[in-house]
Amino acid sequence: MTRPQKIFIAGTRQNDGKTTISLGLINALRKRFKRVGFIKPVGQRYVVEHGYKVDEDSVLIEKVCGIRSRLKDMSPIAIEKGFTEKYIKTGDSRRLIDNILTSFHRVSKRKELVVIEGTGHAGVGAVFDLSNARVASILGAKVILVTAGGIGRPIDEIELNMPLFEKEKVEVIGVIVNKVLPAKYKKIQRVIRLGLKKKGVDVFGVIPYTPMLSMPIIQHILEETDIELISKKVGMNNKVQNILVGAMEPHDALDYIENGTLLITPGDREDMLMTLLSAHLLKRPKKGISIAGIILTGGMIPNRKIMLLIENAKIPVLLSKYHTYKAASMIHDIAIKIMPEDKEKVQMATQLVEKYVDINRILNKIK
Repeated sequence: MTRPQKIFIAGTRQNDGKTTISLGLINALRKRFKRVGFIKPVGQRYVVEHGYKVDEDSVLIEKVCGIRSRLKDMSPIAIEKGFTEKYIKTGDSRRLIDNILTSFHRVSKRKELVVIEGTGHAGVGAVFDLSNARVASILGAKVILVTAGGIGRPIDEIELNMPLFEKEKVEVIGVIVNKVLPAKYKKIQRVIRLGLKKKGVDVFGVIPYTPMLSMPIIQHILEETDIELISKKVGMNNKVQNILVGAMEPHDALDYIENGTLLITPGDREDMLMTLLSAHLLKRPKKGISIAGIILTGGMIPNRKIMLLIENAKIPVLLSKYHTYKAASMIHDIAIKIMPEDKEKVQMATQLVEKYVDINRILNKIK
């Protein structure tokens, strides 16, 4: 049986968009191949599915792309709390490698091509002897590096990552530059291609930054923080397009309300809540909402009558025990991940890859 072609997607650092690229690539490649597989050998963010701890990206790919493989094989190693310390004391890399190879064999069976997603930069996982570079070597895969930003930083980070892959005798066939500011896109695309060409690095695509992919939804905030839901379970898929910290006079806040606004305000600012509630009801468009949600800070809950009014407007209300600035910082620092129910984001990821990435060039390089 012919062995499948393999593409290993690695980043130059965390949150460069590996999962978005992997998702888009898989959907684009499925138009060219009948049987495409996926595996994330080492995952650092896991969920429990069917009684197994599996990486959340594997769950996303399985549900969105409909890849038919045993979920545990798509995520053979999930790094749970205490894993690293336990490995340093008594770990056995051979057992972990065997798990990866066994799962890859099952995932790749009768497949024409397998997309392998790494976790972070080339060195992530080295503490338990399974860096991205080593995993790519173990699986005999060629690597595409995903980087993000402008010109200087991406090139510096690519140069920093390359030696680790070279050490493991892994070929980096090219890079995809992600999240480039649209206003600077033409210039950055031209200059970074020239800069990387001088270093012998092929550029498969330059993808512009798309705000929608960085928008959290209310459910995401609840999952990624210790902020809790205190209203009825409504609006969980509301997109947060704008964050408004309610530390001003209510009439001034009206100038900053946009569609998809998340209000973060102390729970005793009933004047702010009533003003924003009125604006929400008056500005509510025919489709969608004005206020995506409200986060009450300081652990304070407003009068029950006000809470009922907000609930009747179907605005989700969350409660944080922290002060307003810390709560706002927590939201800002959330690592935005595409979730299975984010159909718009899934479609957008696929469209971006198909439009800006040279798929045929990639395929020619992995033959």
